[in-house]
Amino acid sequence: MTNNDVLRSLSYTFKLYEKKVQSTLKLVGRDVSQEEIELWLKKDNDPDQVPLSDVDLANFLNGFIINKRGMKEDGVIPEPETKLNNNIILRKIKIALDLRNEDILEVLVRANFDLGKNELTAMFRKEGHKNYRQCKDQILRNFLRGLQKKFGNQ
Repeated sequence: MTNNDVLRSLSYTFKLYEKKVQSTLKLVGRDVSQEEIELWLKKDNDPDQVPLSDVDLANFLNGFIINKRGMKEDGVIPEPETKLNNNIILRKIKIALDLRNEDILEVLVRANFDLGKNELTAMFRKEGHKNYRQCKDQILRNFLRGLQKKFGNQ
């Protein structure tokens, strides 16, 4: 999955149109024009689409956390990761939506995707841990699809 896919899916599910994506990024001090956001949200086969960088997606996800959960008590804005992977993206969405592992498994079931609890917890381990498991595109894609089914009608 591309970063653009993740942003497009979350913006569609939670009705975060250009202005809302812009205000979400402003929560972490990132000022982006609506035109740039429109280019990020274009379909993958659109020649005008601009690839969304890892740093910009990390900033968006950090802003999404602040938007959903509020600012940390110390008021410190988290630094964006310079390199993202599906595990980090999944973890940030989990934090933003205050999901427990059982909630994530239920979301995956909504997308007709079966995943064991041990497989899921392995994705939240530190990279390098003997039980660490990489979150594949298929899992993240189905998780985002399940979120659409769960939250898309709100």
